[in-house]
Amino acid sequence: QVQLVESGGGLVQAGGSLSLSCAASGSISSIGNMGWYRQAPGKQRELVAGITRGGLTNYADSVEGRFTISRDNAKNTVYLQMNSLKPEDTAVYYCAASRKFSVTYIYWGQGTQVTVSS
Repeated sequence: QVQLVESGGGLVQAGGSLSLSCAASGSISSIGNMGWYRQAPGKQRELVAGITRGGLTNYADSVEGRFTISRDNAKNTVYLQMNSLKPEDTAVYYCAASRKFSVTYIYWGQGTQVTVSS
């Protein structure tokens, strides 16, 4: 099993920045891809960004150029740097991980709230 614990959420004004971290523990050698999802009230959970063990990344169109995902395999941690935040980025952000050789995220963190005020 893998446990994921997020940190770094909070309240920020539009145009500001926040950084999220997610530390993995447990069967960390089994982890493949890692990513960040978000869910706003009344909306479906959506992928924000993903990163492979080798560092290949992908982003939702809505955050491309503003958010950066990175990963430190030695520290079993994935990060999300969020710049130029907008009110529509307000959501609960979840860290997720897949098993090696799989693209399906099956491990989830508890979520951290990000609120962007206008």
